Amino acid sequence: MPLDGPFHEGELAAQALAGAVSHGGGIRNFMPDQHRVFFNRLPWLFAGVLDSSGWPLATALTGSPGFATSADANTLWIDALPDQADPAASAFSPGQPIGLLGLELESRRRNRANGRIATVGTTGFTVAVAQSFGNCAKYIQVRERRPDSVEQPAKMEELSGLDEAARSLIAGADTFFIASAVDTQQQHGGVDVSHRGGRPGFVRIDGDVLTVPDFAGNNYFNTLGNLMQEPRAGLLFINFATGTTLQLQGTVEIVWKGPELAALDGAERLWRFRVARGWRRTNALPLRWSGPDYAPTTLHTGIWSARVAA
Repeated sequence: MPLDGPFHEGELAAQALAGAVSHGGGIRNFMPDQHRVFFNRLPWLFAGVLDSSGWPLATALTGSPGFATSADANTLWIDALPDQADPAASAFSPGQPIGLLGLELESRRRNRANGRIATVGTTGFTVAVAQSFGNCAKYIQVRERRPDSVEQPAKMEELSGLDEAARSLIAGADTFFIASAVDTQQQHGGVDVSHRGGRPGFVRIDGDVLTVPDFAGNNYFNTLGNLMQEPRAGLLFINFATGTTLQLQGTVEIVWKGPELAALDGAERLWRFRVARGWRRTNALPLRWSGPDYAPTTLHTGIWSARVAA
């Protein structure tokens, strides 16, 4: 039976479990002009794709502002491709689903565009956009651009789990990105990439398991709705000062209620990510950023170490 509104069954189930109601009025099947202008002025985009085994992967694409252009309300041309060392590189082929997130750190603004890769050229690719929507500025830390790096990226390191360097990057992170997906043949199915933010320490590390709080958001439940139906996910952590990236794949278990939620201020739910594999690359991104100016909403959330110390 066709679903009314822009949500698939997993998103509706997640909304019901959370006691939330959303009609998805901000989700359109085209990009408004302001979104098209917004993408055009960014120096980077975040992408969620599927590897050959159907596992989500999150990655970042960079270029001079203007590298993302829109010929019409359902088309984005992105004049960039992942480096061949990026595990997501092979997923950029015609017909493949993709989720895109534009994030402007200076203004704490973000917009999403989901669809399929229509064409791939020697320098970039075209996306046929099926969904477009904005997100609120909650938990986005303001950062200012610094001069780009001219150093070449180091060789990609493959990880079977989290080593000390990976744990250190995650422990200091105030921002990361998650790629998730549901069956693309399902109505409103596809791939999505989303931002998560908090104070450093908001991601708990227990060996190769990460526990992440789910703070109050827009009640769309795009990510958790996907994970309700497909627990595989991809994470991307970035060192904003050095351009180092850490990409992880793993499976997710959602904790909807219970005493553990009280252990972190602001957590309405939790999800546990069990690392299956990962990739780290030093100087992977040329962009450099200042330290964070925390969003007011971020400052009202807790960190795990504070609770443990108490």
